Amino acid sequence: MTPSHWTNERVIAEWSLVPREAIAATDPYGGFAKEHLLNGVMLRMLGEVSDKRVLDAGCGHGYFSRLLAARGAHVVGVEPATALFDYAVEMEHREHAGIRYLKEDLSRLPEIGPFDAVVASMVFIGIPDWRDAMRRCVESLSPGGTFVFSLTHPCFENARTSWMDHGSVTVSEYLKEYEIEVPHATDFHRPLSQYVNHLIALGCDIVELAEPGLDPAAAIGGPEGVEAYVHVPPFVIVAARRRH
Repeated sequence: MTPSHWTNERVIAEWSLVPREAIAATDPYGGFAKEHLLNGVMLRMLGEVSDKRVLDAGCGHGYFSRLLAARGAHVVGVEPATALFDYAVEMEHREHAGIRYLKEDLSRLPEIGPFDAVVASMVFIGIPDWRDAMRRCVESLSPGGTFVFSLTHPCFENARTSWMDHGSVTVSEYLKEYEIEVPHATDFHRPLSQYVNHLIALGCDIVELAEPGLDPAAAIGGPEGVEAYVHVPPFVIVAARRRH
């Protein structure tokens, strides 16, 4: 279990203090790794979104909401952290993309569905009460709706630093839950089976599981150590469909 001293409120407070310049630096595609490894795969998994209602659950500063809106989706973005939420709202006021943002804890999300699709990118790894957050995502879907979520790959969380130091990736204590320090906040390691089994128990069928690797050409000139992603996947992406 996630250490008891961690609560949703504590994590939200951390993310609420992210400096604005750090948030803006990742626009418009969420930063290097998301641009080259996550976004294209998640958009493909979601399929045609034009005129569909899409929930961006844990939308952060709203970059993926804006990508969806640019493809014609009717987007609702949910984000509890003040700094990220305020940036997303500011961008909406500037761009008028038609995105509705709600400042809510995803695990306590009120009834706002149904949606044709829900996406939760790099969200559950940072939520102590992730099971209720995933449940609310599934409950927000129409039957037959698509649910896509991404995680830091629990086998390769230290891929960049390990590759730079050793030219390989080491894994230890995979089956335990523990804290992971990330810039400005804290994530949590959990075995992949926890997420997948809970998803199935919530009434979803898995459609696809992806572990994208980085194109070697994209690694040239990228951030230090990013060549590790050519060899091991830093993310895992799950696409599912709600049965009922």
